Amino acid sequence: MSLLDKDDSIYIAGSSGMVGSALTKLFIKKGYNYQNKKLLKTSSKQLDLTDREKVLNWFQDNRPNIVIIAAAKVGGILANQSSPVEFLLENIKIQNNLIESSYKFGAKRLLFLGSSCIYPKHASQPIKEDYLLNGNLEKSNQWYAIAKIAGIKLCEAYRNEYNFDAISLMPTNLYGPKDNYRNKDSHVMASLIRKFYEAKYNNLDEVICWGSGSPLREFLYVDDFADACFKVLKEWDPNQKNSPLDDEDKPINWMNVGSDYEISIKNLAEKISKIIDYKGKIIWDRNMPDGTPRKKLNSKFIKALNWEAKTNLDNGIIKTIRSFEDELKTKTIRF
Repeated sequence: MSLLDKDDSIYIAGSSGMVGSALTKLFIKKGYNYQNKKLLKTSSKQLDLTDREKVLNWFQDNRPNIVIIAAAKVGGILANQSSPVEFLLENIKIQNNLIESSYKFGAKRLLFLGSSCIYPKHASQPIKEDYLLNGNLEKSNQWYAIAKIAGIKLCEAYRNEYNFDAISLMPTNLYGPKDNYRNKDSHVMASLIRKFYEAKYNNLDEVICWGSGSPLREFLYVDDFADACFKVLKEWDPNQKNSPLDDEDKPINWMNVGSDYEISIKNLAEKISKIIDYKGKIIWDRNMPDGTPRKKLNSKFIKALNWEAKTNLDNGIIKTIRSFEDELKTKTIRF
């Protein structure tokens, strides 16, 4: 039995971002579109998701059946450290407004998208869902992580108290088309692609990368994650037998999504440099933070739904670099 009906109206909050764009592309492929009003979106100009009254009014007027929360204030280590209030407060406002409005105006399912940074810095590897709140967070991105934890727990609270069908997915490090390549607030994959592309373009002798290069990261191509989202919306009921259970054998309403493509930041930098054909030196600035030593997710529960990542790391990086070049040509990105 499918939990997603062809007649459902679907609201993708954050549809212009990396994840939202991939979701939009997939749902259009599945037959949902703006013309038949089965796919709904809002721009930041149309709707300020941090404004509770405006969000409530929009939901009252549009009443989507399915809500996917891909909207968030995101960024890398520097952005998190520089703007802790914004990362904590804006994300909490966005998700609270969307979750509350979804329940109040009759959405039948809600999917909240989190991040692997919710787990303790020194969690056992690979990281299981029930490791949440079992240790201290990585300080460099704790503000974003705390907001995401609050979102997961609000979904859990609505499910427990009001039987609202709210579920959450925790992806590993995402990358792909429409990523954020801004110098000061991009994530590691996008940051390295821009650094090496700029260095080659400007004939620079060296590229300076942050930290030691030793941390290990697992990477998931964004189109694969969109496919996982569609899969769980159609098939995952947290009360089914193969769903995650906590240490009290109660259903958990969030699920990890990993790829098994794990690599050190040093090897990732070397791989991107080679693909771009940059010939200069790579210098590691050990005065800059490394972040969490390793983040490898245990994804056995979503694999039990017969889902797995299809895009290997090399192909995903090549596709991402091509999309970066396309954005350069259209002047969406500028050096």
